[in-house]
Amino acid sequence: MMALESMSDQARMWRLVASHGWCAFLRWVHGGPASALAPFNAVPTRLLIAPQDLHTADPTIAVDIYAGRFVFSGHFVEVGGQSPFEITPPSPDWARALHGFGWLCHLRAAETAMARSNARALIDEWIRLVGRRHPIAWESGVVARRVLSWLSQSPLLLENCDRDFYRRFLKSLARQVRYLRKTVNETPDGMPRLLATMAVAAASISMSGQGRFARHSLKKLDHELTRQILPDGGHISRNPGAVLEVLADLLPVRQTFTSQGLPPSQAMMDAVDRMMPMIRFFRMGGGSFAHFNGMGATSGDLVATVLAYDDARGTPPSDAAHSGYQRLVAEDTLVVMDTGHSPPPSLSQSAHAGCLSLEMSSGRNLLVVNCGVSGKGHETWRRVARSTAAHSTLEFNSTSSCRFLAGDPFAHWLGPLIVSGPTVVPVMREEDDGGIHINASHNGYAAQHVRHERGIRLSRDGSVLEGRDKLEPVGTPPASDQDRYVVRFHLHPAVKASLVRGGGAVLVMCADGEAWEFTAPDCQVSLEESIYLSDVHGHRHTEQIVIHERLRHRADVTWAFRRTATAKPQRRRGSEGEGDVETLL
Repeated sequence: MMALESMSDQARMWRLVASHGWCAFLRWVHGGPASALAPFNAVPTRLLIAPQDLHTADPTIAVDIYAGRFVFSGHFVEVGGQSPFEITPPSPDWARALHGFGWLCHLRAAETAMARSNARALIDEWIRLVGRRHPIAWESGVVARRVLSWLSQSPLLLENCDRDFYRRFLKSLARQVRYLRKTVNETPDGMPRLLATMAVAAASISMSGQGRFARHSLKKLDHELTRQILPDGGHISRNPGAVLEVLADLLPVRQTFTSQGLPPSQAMMDAVDRMMPMIRFFRMGGGSFAHFNGMGATSGDLVATVLAYDDARGTPPSDAAHSGYQRLVAEDTLVVMDTGHSPPPSLSQSAHAGCLSLEMSSGRNLLVVNCGVSGKGHETWRRVARSTAAHSTLEFNSTSSCRFLAGDPFAHWLGPLIVSGPTVVPVMREEDDGGIHINASHNGYAAQHVRHERGIRLSRDGSVLEGRDKLEPVGTPPASDQDRYVVRFHLHPAVKASLVRGGGAVLVMCADGEAWEFTAPDCQVSLEESIYLSDVHGHRHTEQIVIHERLRHRADVTWAFRRTATAKPQRRRGSEGEGDVETLL
């Protein structure tokens, strides 16, 4: 993290703060008591349809919720007889998950009268305690998630309920939808705004008396889909997980419109068709998504559910230039490389300094990874995960290729967005008899007078990945003996690594017997500790291959991964959502 260094940076941040403050003020006004006096605020008389919830449900979690145990974002809280909405939350992410009500699906899966009664009691507590004002519960993204959750779980909540609860529920739901409708233009850009438009569109078709809003809400949703879903199917935030999140909510909205006899718009259909191949684009050999720009642990069940809606089964692109990624596939070897510039500041709160980093898998074996994102929602781990050092790429002078906003007053208002980072990332891709070649560079270290260039080649048979990392002078060449750089390759914790050839190479062994050897001629290679943050079971210790060099000594490093042993030939069929290797690639 670094503070602002120039007057232009400060001026830009003050403009963002002013815009942020004005939008926050408008949201406060629209969410205040005066909103209850707004015209057309009649309470809907009933719900017409409940959108489907595609997220995986676990009925055993319903028992924990009934006992007052809530586990979100890596934090376990036992309320001890209090309402969960009255306690001090352990983290903002925990509070967002609580107030988003996505956990209602677990109560519905339990299919018991106790779970139904517990769900209604918690809804009533929320309406009574925070139904009008709360700093987190009324964030636009949280409101949108709650609206979608209440709509999709309405059969659990409303079946055989008394009339008073039915009316309280619809009155609160209508208030939240009205709030989203009025504040959508002031909602933070990116996923929160897109989620808000989906929630309003779903409500307009699901609630009685909202039909007059259907056309406008669908038009707004089309606008955001066209703007936020890039031509290659990626999301403007460059987070691979955003594509999965959007589809998990958009597919039920599309189905709801169809069920009510309203054909989905062409923009909605096109967005779905563009995003589906990108789900396969980001899937590595083991079924998990590549860990770039905020991607954490992958929900395999959700991926399988979303892909079940993919009738076309389109081939994933190789060159996702709009999203800023390259995909190299040869036989059963897969490499995904980040070749994109930093997103705009307003969309960069979760973006990483991982330009030119890569991930690699062979068959179902994950070999080279980035550290990913911690599910614990801890700010320290979030900062670590976003640094260049947490990615399989080159780091110069122990600094990241992006500068993150830190220090008051800006960070307090805007969050840890990216102040500056790579803006020019030229990419060249060639395919010939020798394999697939990618050459790219970025100017993230231009302030230190160097440019990082990385070239890689994956052989046609997938047995060799060769690479070269080079630092080229920009402007006045650096002259300090202290200028150093480090090339890192973080290894997945499922593989075992050991130094061989007197420290000149690393042998990487997979659990199924497959082996790869890493070499870097004329360089001293070492193994150091690392950590894998994106495992579904929590943080896992692992190792990283590291090359330390001084810039004055040499400006480039060549390296290679070569397969030295192949796993026993057998067709290993994964569970639903993982599929065969051929399906993944």
